[in-house]
Amino acid sequence: MTADPADAAPQPDAAVRALDRLVGTWRITGDATGEITYRWLDGGFFLVQTGELDLWGHHNRFTEFVGREKPFGGEPSADIKSRTYTSTGDTLDYVYDLTGGTLTIWGGARNSDNFYRGTFSPDDTTLTGDWTWPGGGYSTVSTRQPDADPATS
Repeated sequence: MTADPADAAPQPDAAVRALDRLVGTWRITGDATGEITYRWLDGGFFLVQTGELDLWGHHNRFTEFVGREKPFGGEPSADIKSRTYTSTGDTLDYVYDLTGGTLTIWGGARNSDNFYRGTFSPDDTTLTGDWTWPGGGYSTVSTRQPDADPATS
């Protein structure tokens, strides 16, 4: 008797798994400072980011869940989306896109005018980029911390 492929456990898709290069702990420098950590939830469908950042005298702690939305009985969303919960009571939605070595994170919906665009170094130890919105923005450099082994995070 052969197994029915429909009975196989679902697997995360390649675009979600490509975010694996974020897994680990990163020190943030530049206009914002702090530390963030990315790790996978069991199953590998969702990436969790936790962190603390200081920007312009404002300190914030947060947790973000990144993956495809999938409503009851529905199909996964076309975009990789996230929701962030902050220590100041905000719930913020984003869309992630990783193309080659460039990570884009839009605030709200894809192609919004509020976005982060960063570029990974060839060895994936730094991510340098800018948050941009109408009338403002800021720059950061994220540096992977050597004690954070992505395979065990």
